[in-house]
Amino acid sequence: MKLKLILAVFIVQIGFAQHRTCGMEQQMQRIMADPQLKQQYLDLQQQFESELQRLSLIQESNHTNKAVIANPIRIPVAVHYPSVIASTANVALRSCLTLLAQKQVAILNADYNANNSDLSNWTNDSSFYPGINYGNMNVVFEIATLNHPTGTGLGFPTSGNPAITFGTDFLSNADTDATWAGYCNLVVRNISGGILGYSPLGGSPSSGMTVVIDDNAFGAALTGATTSCTGYVPGAPYNLGRTLTHELGHFFNLDHTFNGCTTASNCATSGDKVCDTPASDAAVYGCPTVGATVKCSVKTLTMNFMDYTDDLCMYMFTAGQTSRMTAWSTTIGSQLHMNTLANNDFIVSNFSIAPNPSKGIFSIQLKEQTENYTISIIDSLGREIYNMDFNQTSDLIQNIQIDNVLSGLYFVTIRSNGASLTKKILVE
Repeated sequence: MKLKLILAVFIVQIGFAQHRTCGMEQQMQRIMADPQLKQQYLDLQQQFESELQRLSLIQESNHTNKAVIANPIRIPVAVHYPSVIASTANVALRSCLTLLAQKQVAILNADYNANNSDLSNWTNDSSFYPGINYGNMNVVFEIATLNHPTGTGLGFPTSGNPAITFGTDFLSNADTDATWAGYCNLVVRNISGGILGYSPLGGSPSSGMTVVIDDNAFGAALTGATTSCTGYVPGAPYNLGRTLTHELGHFFNLDHTFNGCTTASNCATSGDKVCDTPASDAAVYGCPTVGATVKCSVKTLTMNFMDYTDDLCMYMFTAGQTSRMTAWSTTIGSQLHMNTLANNDFIVSNFSIAPNPSKGIFSIQLKEQTENYTISIIDSLGREIYNMDFNQTSDLIQNIQIDNVLSGLYFVTIRSNGASLTKKILVE
């Protein structure tokens, strides 16, 4: 009998481990228990509400429900791995983890800008949710490369080194570090209790707040020669980088979509405070049949990034959610250290891609001579399929051919002198 009881408990624990879990609520309890942090949080939320109302009035005057920021919002990112990496001489592991960080950022850019390939599912799925549109935040997450803090080993004031650390900060499970104030800090570590990640609800970069992700749910599987991220390979069903998409949504002031039943009259002040997410009072797990889950007497938007479904089955923010995140990003914009990002004006004006769409053969065209630059291409799953350095070249046109690829969306990144630019190209 005792053996059966132990086995039953073990099975239940396995079942819980297979469900997405988020520590945002516990993190907010810690913040609200500290009088100083609580007041800072409330003051920032008050500023946010004013900014949200301002943007909402602009949307109403423009007769749109979309975010109203014309130019992309640039977010400087720093990625921090634990101290165990710092104590090893494994150069290959550090190289692999750098690629893993870059891949995770590419996933964020796809998810937050409605460029993720699985968003095509909305063409059919939207029939279950009339009146709801997916959102595009118009944001660029960039791993910072300049003016890093002193004492971090990355170089100061200008280095070109990516802001990826291996044990130099956040060594004692800290969730803030003033050294890294002004960055969007992503911390990768082993989290106990089965939690996949956590973030404050409305993060403040000025105090070096972090988004923390478990080391088994960061990024997505790498392909090619450099795949030796031993101990940091994300596992199914959380292996597509969506845990960070979810937690970063909290950082930009999005609550869970299952925060309670609401009505049309109180949807802006209750629940998740977003009126175009169907009301829900319970999380949805796994990969449910689209349109089959009902909470609060309405069909649950199970594919929303702020629910608890598996990575494979979440693929969208709503227009209302992206408007809310845009308002938060402009609220905290002055807290971000933009001098950590390279000036991309030269690349934007100097490089173009043609033809687009293409059959996998296209040209990178330069208006001015650029001696040294790198071109890389990533597919919609975040896999790097092309990488080439062009050094000491005077050619104004580089012909690129990517063989044996499927039709779909690809991301072409050009890097030169610390600056980078990513453009989309469609392969037919």
